[in-house]
Amino acid sequence: MKTKILFVCMGNICRSPTAEGVFRHLVKNTNLEEAITIDSAGTHAFHIDNPVDNRAQTAAAKRGYDLSTLRARQITVDDYRDNDFILAMDWENLTLLQQQCPKQFKHKLMLMMRFATEHDEATVPDPYYGGPDGFETVLDYVEDACNGLMEVARKRATQFVAA
Repeated sequence: MKTKILFVCMGNICRSPTAEGVFRHLVKNTNLEEAITIDSAGTHAFHIDNPVDNRAQTAAAKRGYDLSTLRARQITVDDYRDNDFILAMDWENLTLLQQQCPKQFKHKLMLMMRFATEHDEATVPDPYYGGPDGFETVLDYVEDACNGLMEVARKRATQFVAA
């Protein structure tokens, strides 16, 4: 049984695809690709089918993450059912997810930064209207949270293999 993780921000061109790329890299490096599925989506339909923002791609590439194949999409009703963890980047998107999510799946919704161990911030800030430093900050936060999430996903994957 796979663990399915969905990262969510507003437009799915900056923060959530960055988290998808970072986490995909971690999963590949730990040989858990058969046990963990990763995706990202946006709460809004602003950028459907668009590639990741060039600034996010540039910042990610400097750290060894390739986001070039990712395309924006909007979250669907099926996503609530199909994913085990639905991780919002900020309070606004978490609130939108909570409003849209069927009641039986609300326990899957949480903030991405709850898995962070080095940063105390509750949310991943939106870098879209800022400069390149904002994309570096996003990567700092996302790498931290993804490392914490990896521990949870690894334990979950190991439990399913042992069962």
